Amino acid sequence: MSIKMKQLPISERPYEKLEMYGAHTLSNAELLAIIIKSGTKEESSLAIAQRVLSMNYKREDNLRFIQDMSIEDFTKIKGIGRIKAIQLKAVCEFAKRISKPVTDNPVQIKSPIDIANLLMNELRYEKREIVKVVVLNIKNTVLRIVDICFGATNSAILMPKDALIDAIKMGAPKIILVHNHPSGDTTPSKSDIEFTLNLKKAAEILGIELLDHIILGDGRFKSIFYDLENKKGD
Repeated sequence: MSIKMKQLPISERPYEKLEMYGAHTLSNAELLAIIIKSGTKEESSLAIAQRVLSMNYKREDNLRFIQDMSIEDFTKIKGIGRIKAIQLKAVCEFAKRISKPVTDNPVQIKSPIDIANLLMNELRYEKREIVKVVVLNIKNTVLRIVDICFGATNSAILMPKDALIDAIKMGAPKIILVHNHPSGDTTPSKSDIEFTLNLKKAAEILGIELLDHIILGDGRFKSIFYDLENKKGD
């Protein structure tokens, strides 16, 4: 039988510890225990939180695995019912939205790393492939970011017109195509390269410049244009 929360010294109880010393002093299990809120007759919320963390089979030193867990995955853990599972999923989504960069101020794209900084946190944990178009003005300032395709686990199907329609409507001169690889591997596939070349040709006909096609992985990114230019030089 686990130790009840009330049996812990006040300074070691997650709620009181956070209030007294700050959130940064809490362990992952303690933070999760606060979110879980209440335990069962047999276990404290802290014990349940520790069991959730034990689901990290990869043993990586991060909490990404929680982001990937479904409501059904959570409810398989003793002590977590439907409501707690929904609360945990809501917190995961909230954390993901908080990580999105603030874009109230104009964002100018000068290199692929600027695109990575803009969209990495949003796309790196996605299990499905998502394709976005970043619409730019003549000075490479972001005018709009549009989701144009939601794919399956490892593929997304779209046509060049899908990537160009917003730029056409806005009269924008430039675009950058961005998509993620759920596997985390940023190596462009044959279809990625073929689509990029076809889109570039279609865009040129319409007087729109395709500046790049960026693939985002888990903390990594790759410019297809950069790869193509390097192959020309080989």
